[in-house]
Amino acid sequence: MRESKIEWVIRGESFQMDDNDLSDDFPSILAHLIRQRNIAELGSLDRFLDPKLKDLADPFLLPEMRKATARIFQAVDQGQKIGIFGDYDVDGVTSITVMRSILRAYGAEPKYFVPQRSAEGYGLSAAALERFERECGTPDLLIAVDCGTSSIDEAAMLKAKGVDLIILDHHELGPRGRPECVALVNPKTGDDFTYLCAAGVCFKVAHAMLKTRPHPSYDLKDLLDIVSVATIADIVPMIGENRLIVRHGLKRLPKTTNLGLRALQKAVGMNGNASSMDVGFRIGPRLNAAGRMDQPEMALATLMCEEEKEAAELAALLDDFNRERQTMEERMRREALEMMKNYENDPVIVLGSRDWHPGVVGIVASRLMRQYHRPTFIISIDEKGVGKGSGRSIQGVSLVDAIDECRPILLAGGGHEMAAGISIEENQLEAFRQKFSEHVLRLTTSEQRLPKIHLDAELNFEWLSLDFLKSYELLQPFGSGNPQPVFFARDVYLSRPPMHLKNKHLRLFLRQGKSGLNEQSAMFFNGGERQLPDPPWDIAFTIDRNTFRGVTSLQIVITDVRAAC
Repeated sequence: MRESKIEWVIRGESFQMDDNDLSDDFPSILAHLIRQRNIAELGSLDRFLDPKLKDLADPFLLPEMRKATARIFQAVDQGQKIGIFGDYDVDGVTSITVMRSILRAYGAEPKYFVPQRSAEGYGLSAAALERFERECGTPDLLIAVDCGTSSIDEAAMLKAKGVDLIILDHHELGPRGRPECVALVNPKTGDDFTYLCAAGVCFKVAHAMLKTRPHPSYDLKDLLDIVSVATIADIVPMIGENRLIVRHGLKRLPKTTNLGLRALQKAVGMNGNASSMDVGFRIGPRLNAAGRMDQPEMALATLMCEEEKEAAELAALLDDFNRERQTMEERMRREALEMMKNYENDPVIVLGSRDWHPGVVGIVASRLMRQYHRPTFIISIDEKGVGKGSGRSIQGVSLVDAIDECRPILLAGGGHEMAAGISIEENQLEAFRQKFSEHVLRLTTSEQRLPKIHLDAELNFEWLSLDFLKSYELLQPFGSGNPQPVFFARDVYLSRPPMHLKNKHLRLFLRQGKSGLNEQSAMFFNGGERQLPDPPWDIAFTIDRNTFRGVTSLQIVITDVRAAC
């Protein structure tokens, strides 16, 4: 399957910066980027650029929050057995950590549990609940975090056993409706905070508990760093309270009191600063790697560790898991590329193998979706012929809608519009590929299926300075709903030969124009896999702060290169 040529599209109105902007405290480029994000009113602009913790909204605005906090305090006051059951990804293990922290503050000592991906599947599965009871006993109250919203049968099973269930989640309701439980605190069932991840929901529960029964020594702010990690890693919209949590959480992360997070930062070479990129590409993947390697309890142990030596050992173990995951991912990707030759003209990618690890299919799906700009499902098939697949989508194609349309072919499926999971019999793969293709073709035009880079503004190299970076960083944190701006520059030349780094990355040294004096260092991740045209180039790029050995600089990160127009 051939990679599609990427179309460059300038977003909104054109922009031209002038030299007066270089000394302006509020340069026109910042105003331009803010206009593109539709932040028009002064009040909301202030909150966007400088979000305050005092602006945290009333947590009781979330659905069924009062029912949840009342039942939790009943369990605490009566000394009942409390269990916390969470998913195995970053959002799940951080949610467990948050709930355990606030419950312990009020004197409870909950049992906690994460399922194993390959053996027990996702969420409140019967197999996982059986092991939970064997290992932890039957609780009086079970708090399910980052799962449970679509667990109708499992909720009924728990009720039959006399277990009260509270669900703290952010996934969509399934076609069978609401599970039977004491409280379903899920913003997707209400009108507010629909952008929260599960750890964000748990943060709001902790806030509600502290408002209901103030604690003399517990500080809600101590949860901000761990919740910000989940918010970034789960790729939820970086708007509203997510933006507030992440802005303040990233400030606190370098001096976190969580020994596991501190050890992870040291293990990945962070040096006193924390950005969304650091969390998204360094910390998050290592916490996720434990679940992908079927040892999610190691990620949980890292976040709950109370001794520095043990924290360092666990962080090193997660780093090993991540390297193992990377090796497995690259093998699976190469095999998938070979299989794709049989489906050159398909509008989707649907591939499965018995040799693929279920913990890595999501990463491979994400990489192929980005590379070929096609809605993608990558499926690991077990020895019984049952496939567990992970999907990633493009704008305009909801995987939730696609799964609903294909449900007669599937054993199960659900998730978000852009990322979802399915279970399917091996002999139904071809039928699913056909049905999924028909769905995409019906909902999209050929133009909509073309990959595009949306460019925010043209910048000259002479404008790129630390002062410019300082103004630009007021827009952070970036993420879904507040994407990192993508700039472009024309007439770019290599000023030195490229440096080839591991994993096919390139470090480039660039100047603008043949006689340009302002050399810029640039990273081009996976650029070694590209057949680059001869300079001069037009480049699409983002900018980041880079600190190395105490020296801070502005760094270009290249998104795409084309022959200069």
